[in-house]
Amino acid sequence: MDINNSTLNADSILLELNWLRSVIQCRFDLYWHNETSLTDIHQVLPPDLTNDNSPYALTIKEHNFDFEERIILILALATHVQPQILDIFFTKNSDYNKDFTEFGGFKGKIHNGFIPTAETAAFILSGNSLDQRFRILQILNTDHLFYKLQMITVENSETNEPFFSGILTLSKEYLNLFTHGTNHKPDYNANFPAKLIETKLDWDDLIISQEIMDELEELKDWMIHGEELMNSWGLKKNVKPGYRALFYGPPGTGKTLTACLLGKSAQKDVYRIDLSLVVSKYIGETEKNLGKIFDQAVNKNWILFFDEADALFGKRTQTSSSNDRYANQEVSYLLQKIEDFPGVIILATNLKANLDEAFARRFQNMIYFSMPEHSQRILLWKNAFSTFTSFEPTVLFDEIAEKYEISGGAITNVVRYCSLKAFKRRDKMIKKNDILIGIKKELQKEGKVVR
Repeated sequence: MDINNSTLNADSILLELNWLRSVIQCRFDLYWHNETSLTDIHQVLPPDLTNDNSPYALTIKEHNFDFEERIILILALATHVQPQILDIFFTKNSDYNKDFTEFGGFKGKIHNGFIPTAETAAFILSGNSLDQRFRILQILNTDHLFYKLQMITVENSETNEPFFSGILTLSKEYLNLFTHGTNHKPDYNANFPAKLIETKLDWDDLIISQEIMDELEELKDWMIHGEELMNSWGLKKNVKPGYRALFYGPPGTGKTLTACLLGKSAQKDVYRIDLSLVVSKYIGETEKNLGKIFDQAVNKNWILFFDEADALFGKRTQTSSSNDRYANQEVSYLLQKIEDFPGVIILATNLKANLDEAFARRFQNMIYFSMPEHSQRILLWKNAFSTFTSFEPTVLFDEIAEKYEISGGAITNVVRYCSLKAFKRRDKMIKKNDILIGIKKELQKEGKVVR
């Protein structure tokens, strides 16, 4: 937590909450025709943020949010930081002995306070004005910055309910920014099937051929110069945004590590989506799950890394049944999302042959990650072990690398196995027999005969 930013946020948000309380009171007075000197809620002026440098204030100034947008933002935040100011909405309609329909909102299952919906925002900002209500609808739809930034969304649990009955939801990312003063990075869950992946390694630790490294230069250059090239040369008129690459080759050859290093060098978060886990047997669920990832990623400057890509992009089935047709629709949906995504997307697969050939034209680059050559395997063996270890005199990496053609990922597994054996013996000596047993285990995983 950034203590300074947290304190600054608290001061700014307290002023904004007091303003919200005054605006709500004004709306109630006007709506019930109570005695008041005000004739419009806009006469309740918002706090001046000119010299306010809290993350909350800077967000409002950066996006130039107006009166309505600020009210919606602080209303969504209020339930998290000062829910009691919304208790006024628990007022009962004595004529019908029920809640006021125009207030929207509801009491949570566990939360004892009032949870505002889009209807609540519409009541505060529009009262009985249908024209102003339509303005609120524009703010809360998918074309507005709230949705594009995934800052505020309207969550409807029932598809047939009116749009305004949806909960006014502030994203965890912005809740974290407005309270702790730091950016929240989403975690893998049922509603967000992607995982942030990172590495402590550097490019020098990636043992790949010079040919692969040369292919990667184009991708690295695009991340540095792509946006400027699209704008200054006017390419965006004819060229789709973003960059799409396919990494293919045997497992353990560096595809995932390369994606991590690309993100690390460009200071971009890399999110891994395992399509074999995301693809749902339930019709429509795959689109829904992947749509949530793209919605959050589109303005975050993330690199999206789709692993096990052939799980969804395999050779398309014949449309012999409705399920087959829908599966092909899901592929088409994701392809369109990928083509429209303005950032970097990397798809990875072990077997390129499993992919539909029609997808090839959609990639700017297709890079084959081959099994490491003899000289590369020597480096992988030498670099993988801890500097705290020593080796039996019979351990000759040149000889081992010559005899056993295994990937860098498999070598890492062998190193883990041997190191654990040595540690258990309270010994720092790596034994050749342990290395050979570890190699045998890896080869058996691949179904190879071990002699």
